[in-house]
Amino acid sequence: MTGIKEIRDHIKSVEQTLKITNAMYLISSANLRRARKQLSDVLPYFTKIRSTITDILCRSPELQHPFFDRRGEIPAEERKTALIIITGDKGLAGSYNHNVLQLAGRHLQHVKNPRLFVQGQVGRVHFSEAGFSLEKPFPGEGKDPSIAHAREISETIIEQFLTGALDDVYIIYTELVTALELEVKCRRLLPLLEEDFPEHPKSGGGYQQLVEYVPSASTVMDRAIPSYITGMIFGALVEAFCAEQNARMTAMQTATDNASELVKKLSLSYNQARQSAITQEITEIVGGSGLFSNEV
Repeated sequence: MTGIKEIRDHIKSVEQTLKITNAMYLISSANLRRARKQLSDVLPYFTKIRSTITDILCRSPELQHPFFDRRGEIPAEERKTALIIITGDKGLAGSYNHNVLQLAGRHLQHVKNPRLFVQGQVGRVHFSEAGFSLEKPFPGEGKDPSIAHAREISETIIEQFLTGALDDVYIIYTELVTALELEVKCRRLLPLLEEDFPEHPKSGGGYQQLVEYVPSASTVMDRAIPSYITGMIFGALVEAFCAEQNARMTAMQTATDNASELVKKLSLSYNQARQSAITQEITEIVGGSGLFSNEV
């Protein structure tokens, strides 16, 4: 009977775990849908900003702007590079965090003066234990992605870039390509490159019209580019958040399926053990009855 009790307790334990993994799957699914909607709601605004910057570059090719300054006079060994690394605050998401940290580690091998802005508790613990000095976390860290959080990050890096404290800024994050494919990317934020804004087709006479930017094209760029960088950061935050939730959904679905399969196997073992115990009891009763008859 001890074996039967142990199997029954094991079944109850696995069933409790199954409830937890299923609940985590549903929570991640809801988070994924909410984040996707949040990004789709603001995407037209940032798309318009990007098209405005592209239009200014096409109409004013002679325009020189600090955000496009590559600072080629600074040698590679003296350039100050910032890496914004987006990881999760917790595990149970398959290889999501591992892949981000692996790509960040490869980039750090080629950076002489790195400054790490690490988003997520997993990443902060990893790089702290590896001996890296980390910048202070941003106020919005640990919460769902938001425009306000993206703006806090962009304002910090833009200020340091314009003052010369940073020469290059990259962001490392995970993009949700499909439900079954996640891709870790490293994207340049600053300085901006002209080739990042491909020229629109000039057919149809679109650029033959006279357009005047008030008070000047440079002033418009001063306002548009920070918003554009905020949009890029917000997009990366949302993509990383969605990728993390999708990875956790996949991991929890796998755990739920395995738990269900284990419950089936344990139930079979329980029934077999119970049947064996009953058969043994019947055999003992029958054997006892025969012994009693012989004595009589």
